[in-house]
Amino acid sequence: MSVTAEHPATPETSVPFRAGESGYASFRIPAVVRAPDGTLLAFCEGRRASSADHGDIDIVLRRSIDGGRTWGPLRVAVANGANLAGNPAPVVLPSGRVLLVHVRNAAAATEDAILRGRVSAADGRRVWLTHSDDTGLTWSAGRDLTARTKKPGWRWYATTPGHALYTREGRVVVPANHSLPPTGTDTGTEAKYNGGHCLLSDDDGATWRIGYVDDNPDGYINANETCAAQLPDGRLYFNTRNDSPSPGNRADACSADGGAHLTRPFRPQAGLTGPVVEGSLLHLGDPDVLLYSGPADPAARALMTVRRSLDSGVTWQPAHTVDGLPAAYSDLVRVDDGTVGLLYETGDFSPYETITFRRIPVAALTGPYA
Repeated sequence: MSVTAEHPATPETSVPFRAGESGYASFRIPAVVRAPDGTLLAFCEGRRASSADHGDIDIVLRRSIDGGRTWGPLRVAVANGANLAGNPAPVVLPSGRVLLVHVRNAAAATEDAILRGRVSAADGRRVWLTHSDDTGLTWSAGRDLTARTKKPGWRWYATTPGHALYTREGRVVVPANHSLPPTGTDTGTEAKYNGGHCLLSDDDGATWRIGYVDDNPDGYINANETCAAQLPDGRLYFNTRNDSPSPGNRADACSADGGAHLTRPFRPQAGLTGPVVEGSLLHLGDPDVLLYSGPADPAARALMTVRRSLDSGVTWQPAHTVDGLPAAYSDLVRVDDGTVGLLYETGDFSPYETITFRRIPVAALTGPYA
């Protein structure tokens, strides 16, 4: 499919990852960034044996030099032996260096076991960093950041998923989430123990610290997978999956100091209806439009939709519905002045059959809804 003069707002699609290909049973958890030369880097988890969230999992990528129309060969960015490397959170520095913050843990360490405190610190979730100086062709040896980025007592831990953020002030911001140990005689697996935080670096990834922390085991707003965007006034806008859905499945918050603190705790965002799932944010810059991608069916992971806000995340409206098929995690990227890219999980009968890339004209996102 191509964009023609007669149909200037026709999206184009390609499929960089398909379950069962390249020696991987499943591909999950997409993230995408654009290098200064225009190269797109599409990342995800390559799950070798099954679609399970634990096991032998690599971070893989494919590169595109034509705006996501076609993709180069699959490459492994991070392999953790036969263990897990996942939750890719890439970000591009002005120099062109691509930082890839991610997590690692032992293959047998399931999320349930980690939440229950049955996994050692060495086998549990740890935070790592690698980088590429050649737009994803090769990657540096990894560096363990856990001592500076994970508080003692935190059990579960995940970065983003999706792209991280480089602010106009030169700060790297990586949204993340964690779980607390139980406060009573329960196991720690309840959603009320989920909380959000972010990681900050002011020297292009050389050193790191924890920014805001938002956790309160009250079973009302319990932040989980979180995305971020910078608004025109400099504030950071955070949007999170709420795993305690009594007030709704999304919540949001802002920071006026680059992610060090929140101006107020996460609050419900009823304008973004959908299932309990990850989402993605992208601010277009000019025009002043904030985009959010995620499934819009309130009862199922389906109906991938890009929504827009014209008031910095206060209210939301549909901008572009992909289709009514199953769909789950996603990430947004600015491809060029006229195009936004959507990398998302989808399939005919399951949202985990492919990770598909969709080129959407900016005009289709900022004009009348269609």
